[in-house]
Amino acid sequence: MARSSNGGSSSTGTHSTPADTAATPDTSTAGRASAPSEVTDVLVVGAGPTGLLTAGDLAAAGHEVVLVERREESISNLSRALVVHARTLEQLDARGLADELAGLGAPAERLGIFGRAVLDPTTLPSRFPYVLIAGQFEVERLLERRARKAGVTFRYGTEVTDLRQDDEGVEVDVTTEADADMDTDVTTATSKAGGKAATLRASYLVGSDGVHSTVREAVGLPFPGRSVIRSIVLADVRLAEPPSSPFMFNAVDDAFALLGSFGDGWYRVGGWDRNHQLPDSEPAGLDEVRSFTRQAFGSDFGMHDPRWISRFHSDERQAPRYRVGRVFLAGDAAHVHSPAGGMGMNTGLQDAANLSWKLSAVLHGHSPAALLDTYQQERHPVGTLVLRSSGAIIRLALARSAAARALRSAGAELIDRIRPLADRAVRTISGIGISYPAPRGSHSLTGKRAPDLALTSGRLYEALREGKFVLVSPEGTSTLPGTTAGERVVHAHPAGAGRRTLLIRPDGYIAWASDKPDPEGLRRALARWTGSPAASPA
Repeated sequence: MARSSNGGSSSTGTHSTPADTAATPDTSTAGRASAPSEVTDVLVVGAGPTGLLTAGDLAAAGHEVVLVERREESISNLSRALVVHARTLEQLDARGLADELAGLGAPAERLGIFGRAVLDPTTLPSRFPYVLIAGQFEVERLLERRARKAGVTFRYGTEVTDLRQDDEGVEVDVTTEADADMDTDVTTATSKAGGKAATLRASYLVGSDGVHSTVREAVGLPFPGRSVIRSIVLADVRLAEPPSSPFMFNAVDDAFALLGSFGDGWYRVGGWDRNHQLPDSEPAGLDEVRSFTRQAFGSDFGMHDPRWISRFHSDERQAPRYRVGRVFLAGDAAHVHSPAGGMGMNTGLQDAANLSWKLSAVLHGHSPAALLDTYQQERHPVGTLVLRSSGAIIRLALARSAAARALRSAGAELIDRIRPLADRAVRTISGIGISYPAPRGSHSLTGKRAPDLALTSGRLYEALREGKFVLVSPEGTSTLPGTTAGERVVHAHPAGAGRRTLLIRPDGYIAWASDKPDPEGLRRALARWTGSPAASPA
């Protein structure tokens, strides 16, 4: 039986690791609590952006979802993530949230890094050719509203204390504070600490409970890696002299700093000073923030009235697998890395978008459970890529030797002068350039991100809001034999001329493509991905 610790502190590799990704769940009953007080389809642990997106997607698809969160309050406006990249905005667009979020932040069309080097997101082939500077709390607020509307049951002030799984599902013991915010009362007993104890059971569980994941520890997964930087300081401040760009980043000999505008008069400032290294427990003050900002930018922009200052350290870690039986890891529970590039929250949201539709397809009985193995196959390499990319940026920022600083300067100059190199960098950081593995012999577009195609009925990402596959085929394509009511596939036509046929997954990636009519190939693709013999007409 796999058990968790109350504290949920991160593992450093001391646990044994199951033999394979879909390891046979533990079926023992020793120590099992009384009959579950609630049975649901999916239990999501952790109400950050990753958990909220996962829960909202599954509930919108018609599943019963319970989301538990250790915090007693729902959302705090004091959060670390600041950047929403283009690919994440596309995923939010597929859920009808992107335009509202864009109105709450500040778009940055030029990203200054390492002095003269500039990344230009306006070159991105996306409806969102910029980096949106918006607080994580704004993302969470929109996602929580969507999840509640879809019918997710929330349990705040609730902590996982034990986890068991068998061939049919996952059983979790939780303790809930007596005055916690809960949608319904499912408590069964009073714990020694004064809280309420309950047992929940679900077909699947998603652990999105952060770097100190209780779920990850409960299934015995290690979290190998190391601390890459300590004594990073973040602050939200007002500026008497606003900078010319809504987002700036620079590194000098002994310090680096970033500065981003929330668009409402508040600015997020973050940085590090090699000569001022303190433990996380030491409070940070405005004078410290002013100091590293002046070192990096030559000015502190008259910062004043901080509403929040925090000191923390940053790790580089990744779980070897994102699945153990019926338990999945996503977001910081699966991977953490330096804040360089602003890819943390974005990568977690992409995890959620990849996993949620697959869980739904299996729960509905449309797809075999083997589909869930593709979550590991597709997202684990992306987590590794993000660790390496953000690690390279932070190591350049921390460069100490003359040779390393020369390399940083040379790299900045190359990015500034060689446009294809800069475009590749911004596509990787934004997520637009990330693709998934495709079977040998597939069309070259298979596994690629689908652009927001213009359709006769609107846009592709509007069509994806139904949470289904979208089949885009030339006008005049006949409906395939065996067409059903279109419960799983929307059939649409491109607005312009074209002969290519695309089957696009609910997460906006191309599952199958053909440059000429191929009814048999399409039937096979539909059977493999949706379990449906054909799509319905638009």
